[in-house]
Amino acid sequence: MENNLLGLQAEAFSDGANRGARYLQQIGLRKVNAELARLSQLDPGLPEEGMDVTSVLDLMDSIGGEGTVGSAGGRYFGYVIGGALPAASAARALLSAWDQVADELTGPSVLEMEKVALAWIVDLLELPKGTSGAFTTGATMANMTLLVTARDTLLSRLGHPRGAGLIGAPGLRIVASAEIHATVLKSVRMAGLSTNDIEWVEVDDQGRLCLDQVPELDDRTLVLSQAGNVCSGAVDPIQGLAQKCKEAGAWLHVDGAFGLWARLAEPLSQKFAGLEMADSWVVDSHKTLNTPYDAGIALCRHPEEMQASMAIGASYLPATKPGPSDRAPEFSRSARGAETWAALLSLGRKGVSDLVTGFHRHAVRIARELRALGFDVPHEIHFNQVFATLPGKEDACARIAADVQASGEAWFGPAVWQGRKGFRISVSNWTTADSDVDRLIAAIAAAKEH
Repeated sequence: MENNLLGLQAEAFSDGANRGARYLQQIGLRKVNAELARLSQLDPGLPEEGMDVTSVLDLMDSIGGEGTVGSAGGRYFGYVIGGALPAASAARALLSAWDQVADELTGPSVLEMEKVALAWIVDLLELPKGTSGAFTTGATMANMTLLVTARDTLLSRLGHPRGAGLIGAPGLRIVASAEIHATVLKSVRMAGLSTNDIEWVEVDDQGRLCLDQVPELDDRTLVLSQAGNVCSGAVDPIQGLAQKCKEAGAWLHVDGAFGLWARLAEPLSQKFAGLEMADSWVVDSHKTLNTPYDAGIALCRHPEEMQASMAIGASYLPATKPGPSDRAPEFSRSARGAETWAALLSLGRKGVSDLVTGFHRHAVRIARELRALGFDVPHEIHFNQVFATLPGKEDACARIAADVQASGEAWFGPAVWQGRKGFRISVSNWTTADSDVDRLIAAIAAAKEH
């Protein structure tokens, strides 16, 4: 009986995988935008007797498939989503069959893959020896994990121990770039800290924090910086910030969800001088590295502090070495880090460098082509982000983005940056080719003349 049930599960798994393979084979031929007309058919009413697996997959494949945005393909330039490298995608399929929990007792091999992947990332990004961390669902949870760690560490240094709560705790200061990402601010709130009292630091015309505008810091200050401005891709002056933090005893946190990987691109690496001097960093695998969602990474040069804030214990749990649940909010979760291990192993050091360099190359070309069409790109191309506006006709940019989306040729969205209306193009898919950029530019040119 058991073998029959497992056999049925294997057949269903194979059917789902085959349908996914067909989807990927056809994605270059379909429109990038989603078809919404039949989505109501996904609610046939909950049946009294369950549907057979094939019927479930038929409905999901036909109706659900046409209702997807083609973000897995090379003509998606919207949010920094990325695609999924072959090794990472295949690893997810295998991991789904294994159904392991990332823990020493319930998934020792996948836990080892996570540990190795973290060590490789620390090495690739040239972070300090001893830096470690954990995989999370994404940058929001990674930021929250590290901001809680920073909060607890700063308060502990001030004589307020972990576990004492925030009532009666010494006040902490937060100094942040005026263009810090919204997920960082959400994380500040989740950490029980106030966003109303943030000491904002002005940015320059590239979106970089102005170092000479940073207020005097002290040992109760948490400084929030970024590597990868959401519109321009610019990197804050981390070395100067880190030196100020070191002298004052402040904590420096760097949000680099997509941008930290640019350190692997030789033409861009100098922008990251001093990165290793920070206290904590956030980076994603599912953005620039192109692993499946979700794979945020929280990295800390003080992993013992991270563990002190996140560790869990229970009477039924035997003593083991610290695991993912001791450095992140979740107790049990999937082995998401194994997909990053597979991606890195398939790329190698040179492959990661080539990947991010390719994104930058496409972005440089897109900016050049847009300027030739009469658009203004008011920033240097720092990595993979291009913000464009139309001088004298800024209101037309939202319509142009909507027209391109409706055409199905490409997908990107409107944006407002430094008071100007425009649109934002992000290059982050490993399959994006010159021909995809050709179609993007042609679609924008047609929409502009519409």
